[in-house]
Amino acid sequence: MVSGAGAVSSCGGSVIHHSWVLTAAHCVANRHTFVIRFGLTNLTQPQHIVETTRKYIHPRYIEIIAGVQTDDIALLGLDHHIPYGRYIQPIRLQNSEEKNRNYTGEILTVSGYGRTQDLWNGGAASEKLLWVYLRGIDNEECRWWYNNSRVIQEQTICASYYNDTAQSSCQGDSGGPLTIVDVDGKPTQVGVVSFGSVWGCSSLFPSAYVRPGHYHDWYVQVTGLNFDWKSEDLQPAPEEPEAWHVPAVNA
Repeated sequence: MVSGAGAVSSCGGSVIHHSWVLTAAHCVANRHTFVIRFGLTNLTQPQHIVETTRKYIHPRYIEIIAGVQTDDIALLGLDHHIPYGRYIQPIRLQNSEEKNRNYTGEILTVSGYGRTQDLWNGGAASEKLLWVYLRGIDNEECRWWYNNSRVIQEQTICASYYNDTAQSSCQGDSGGPLTIVDVDGKPTQVGVVSFGSVWGCSSLFPSAYVRPGHYHDWYVQVTGLNFDWKSEDLQPAPEEPEAWHVPAVNA
């Protein structure tokens, strides 16, 4: 991503359609050109590289302020048709029925190419796609950690480490997917990486994510596409479900 001043930064995102990527608003705020790499588990070996200037920030997110806000969500539109394949698949978004579902204690997964440690500990961004398990927590506990921050609202989902404090999203993972394995054995994206603590990625503090299920009307307004679905339509997974992976991109 390139700002008007020429500064370059990187974030994650999710393929939701042949020509649409979901990411965080703070990743694209006050930036004008976006180079998106698709179909990779290593940043140096993308199947497709696409440039776009079509960004759509949620109207409740104040771009001029940027930074941490509640509705930290955005779409990138592509002028190219990105074909699906082994390493490019659209992620299923949390539906509107379950937009406020309580994920307390549930196993979640976050993935991306962000730093593996905090910058002050010598952490560098990863060239390989990495993932970790996290544990969902409720917003009341999350607000306790963040001194009753008003940013944490019903559109927010928070997650803490699973069994090691080093498990977290970190700088460079913003905009990427937080997922859960749904009843059919396939992943559903339940969060967009938004923010973590100033105390570091390996602290006891939980990380916070935007719930995509709150924004289906906006997706339709921007894209003309309906990404909503009914929970009752999911078929239970067989005893040994097929392996799956989380589609992720680096923008």
